[in-house]
Amino acid sequence: MAKIIVAITGASGVVYGTELVNWLLTNGHQVFLVISDPARLVLKQELDWEIKSCQDAAGYFEAGNLTCFENSDIAAPIASGSFIHDGMVVVPCSMSTLAGIAHGTSNNLIERAADVCLKEGRNLVLVPRETPLSLVHLRNMVAVVEAGARMVPAMPAFYAGAGGVKDLVYFMVGKILDSLGIDNDAYRRYRRGFD
Repeated sequence: MAKIIVAITGASGVVYGTELVNWLLTNGHQVFLVISDPARLVLKQELDWEIKSCQDAAGYFEAGNLTCFENSDIAAPIASGSFIHDGMVVVPCSMSTLAGIAHGTSNNLIERAADVCLKEGRNLVLVPRETPLSLVHLRNMVAVVEAGARMVPAMPAFYAGAGGVKDLVYFMVGKILDSLGIDNDAYRRYRRGFD
């Protein structure tokens, strides 16, 4: 099973991150979770989750192999290139976090772990959730893609006959898993005619 770092930052759409973590855990994968301080505010606003520390998040997820780190813990194992894993996802990825990754500032654990992915040539998937996009945002996206990251914007498709918001969320979860190279059936794939 895969060892995946998941970072949830303070952009709208935290449900993409929480559902990705639940999918990974219920399917036997190991998750290393980091939640930024702004993400805690968004989790409260969008999902009514009360999280004062990353450890508090464990109670909101399905049982499984979950390890939590505080974003201030820059000495965490995931901040080192010697920590072997199968990829990192920042979902949703705020424009502030995107800028920090694009410019290699490594101001916190999320930025440092992403920087390590880039320098080690490991799979890094960023899921921005912002609209409209400014030229600054677009240039930062180009910078991280040129550095080796994959950009998977939170743009769910409607071709599979989505029956509700959960279907749209799981479309994105499936696309993220695809980008990590993890086989999944989280969403209905395109087929002409859809039987």
